[in-house]
Amino acid sequence: MKWIAVFAAVAVLIWLVVTYNGIVALRQRTAQAFGDIDVQLKQRHDLVPNLVETVRGYAAHERGTFDAVIQARNAAAAARDPGQVAQSEGALQASLGRLVALSEAYPDLKANANFQALQGQLTDIEDKLAAARRFFNNAVAEYNAAIAAVPAVFFAAPLGFAPKPFFDVGEGARASLDAPPRVAF
Repeated sequence: MKWIAVFAAVAVLIWLVVTYNGIVALRQRTAQAFGDIDVQLKQRHDLVPNLVETVRGYAAHERGTFDAVIQARNAAAAARDPGQVAQSEGALQASLGRLVALSEAYPDLKANANFQALQGQLTDIEDKLAAARRFFNNAVAEYNAAIAAVPAVFFAAPLGFAPKPFFDVGEGARASLDAPPRVAF
């Protein structure tokens, strides 16, 4: 009878340790996934000044658009919190869309090889960012579910495991992203 109690206590302890280690691994996966987003954002932030300078040569009187892109880029580069990053990146994405839309008004710019290369790189980075965001949100969903499930729900919060926010563009940027794209031929 005594051995059964010892065996049950050891089994419960092992179960708790495995659960705790699983939560720690999920928390690390969310941190890594956010780091992957940071890498892609850094590449995009490095590309933006080149794109702005290329367009500026063709559309010097579009100063407001350039200023908006640079301001959005600087805000996005300064953001650290996942919520701030998502919101500032949404604003940057919207302003980049307006910058790229300028190419429709300037046929010489649209045909410029440097602009086309930069636009291709931006498209590639945006695709990678979308994949990284999906992976991050999936990792956050798994982590949040793990800390809300039994038995972790009983010890997760006291041990410092708090729910993490999803990578969301925020309400302000959502309005511009929900608007249908303007296509001109």
